[in-house]
Amino acid sequence: MNRGFATVLALGTLALAGCMNLACLPYCGGQLRHSSSLVDFLYPDGRLPAPGDEPPQLNIPLRVGLAFLPSANAQAAGLDEAHKQALLERIRQRFASRRFVADIVVLPDYYLQGQRGYAALNGVQRLYAVDVIALVSFDQQTHFDQNNWSLAYLTIVGAYVVKGSRHDVATLVDLAVVEPHSRQLIIRAGGTDLRHGNTTLIDAARATREANITGFDAATAQMIEHFDAALTKFEADVSSGTAPIRIVSKNAADHPGGGGALGGGFIALLLLALVRRAAFRA
Repeated sequence: MNRGFATVLALGTLALAGCMNLACLPYCGGQLRHSSSLVDFLYPDGRLPAPGDEPPQLNIPLRVGLAFLPSANAQAAGLDEAHKQALLERIRQRFASRRFVADIVVLPDYYLQGQRGYAALNGVQRLYAVDVIALVSFDQQTHFDQNNWSLAYLTIVGAYVVKGSRHDVATLVDLAVVEPHSRQLIIRAGGTDLRHGNTTLIDAARATREANITGFDAATAQMIEHFDAALTKFEADVSSGTAPIRIVSKNAADHPGGGGALGGGFIALLLLALVRRAAFRA
């Protein structure tokens, strides 16, 4: 009698302490998802615009704004503001030396929280005087469950030594460059990461949080490599004249009377006219 009462009392104490959930053993589990959608942000009403007749115009070298899209959740698991800034800095350092880039400015994401769509991007574009805006979006899903070893959680020691908790973390990170004035997508690339782990009940929260952060790091690294390859192809298309955009040099635009704004044919005709005028006077 005393032994049975002691067992019930111990189980009740563990349950009240939050160390276990007797109702779902041995298949306890759940799912968390945190994401920010590029499509939902750019087109909050769900209507996609018709393709424009004129290609977007880029004034090079470009001043680029870089920002995380606001999460659909109040707080993204495993990705606080400090870590967001670190990831953005990795992207900025990787692409700041590109020949078409004059500067990359990291933008606070709270400028994009109050208003959605291209209206919000137009305001940020004017505020920071950027030509294009690079938007980072993500989707991370975390599945966690307790396997058959969870029965060992009936002992206090089991919560510390038995790896009865399992987590699976799938992460997608996407980078898209848009031109707000023409509402055109210029270039886009993404990276993914999938990881699994088993841990004890006591370490489950910490291990899942670390997996979330590591997943973001790995997906961002892959995205940077994919974007670098896409950007190299984009630069080659621009040089060959096959890119679906118009390129204008800022130096030529700022100094319309300079040589950079005059075509070779016009200059040749001008020189010919001067030569003829000099010969006529002689």
